[in-house]
Amino acid sequence: IVEDLKTSLEAVESRAQEIIDLCNSLPSTMVSLGGGCKQIRCRIIEDMLIVHIIVDCKDAMGANAVNTMAELCAPLVEEITGGEARLKIVSNLAVHRLARSTATFTPEELSMDGSLESGLEVISRILDAYRFASIDPFRATTHNKGTMNAISSIALACGQDWRAVEASCHAWITHHQGRYGSITEWKQDRNGNLQGSIEIPLAVGIVGGAISVHPVARANLSILGVDSAAQLAGVMASAGLAQNLAAM
Repeated sequence: IVEDLKTSLEAVESRAQEIIDLCNSLPSTMVSLGGGCKQIRCRIIEDMLIVHIIVDCKDAMGANAVNTMAELCAPLVEEITGGEARLKIVSNLAVHRLARSTATFTPEELSMDGSLESGLEVISRILDAYRFASIDPFRATTHNKGTMNAISSIALACGQDWRAVEASCHAWITHHQGRYGSITEWKQDRNGNLQGSIEIPLAVGIVGGAISVHPVARANLSILGVDSAAQLAGVMASAGLAQNLAAM
């Protein structure tokens, strides 16, 4: 909460590097590996000045590190703005940690009897189901819940904060599209093939926290064979797209 929003915003932006340096001042494996706070971004909403610290979390989920940085830099932000920092906490809407997956299926692959005609009919009906979800929030909620069945299951099995993943993915739809709709996208290409894609924010990690000590999480990550948080996010996004297709 500040009195002069525009002046305070400009003051924070002018001293952004000072805030970044403070955030990265604590001993941290993340920072030593090239991660840490990279940017400061400000927004004004009504009578509030929101200051974002953009953190490269490398292969960690990063919530604890971000929360520590937010609390550490809050007094400096208060000094710069002359205001009071009311909330100092991570946002689970991880718009800078997007995972994407795409897939293409021929009519024959989706056919009920192996014929082109049957496959094209299946594709037509899948596209109808997708269009329904893309325009109606009642259908979209169930459509997306089914997609999250796969994504959240992997998150839970691998020691991730699956509630944060759920919240982030659902919020992302409205943030990205301007309204609530389908978390996936389906279309038909010029050759008649079905093309699917998904883009979702996934703040996941393979190091730190419970992941490092929970034997089941470690075993499941080993089974997946992932070597980075980005790879884990890719597996989760791909599973979500496959689950959505199977459900339709």
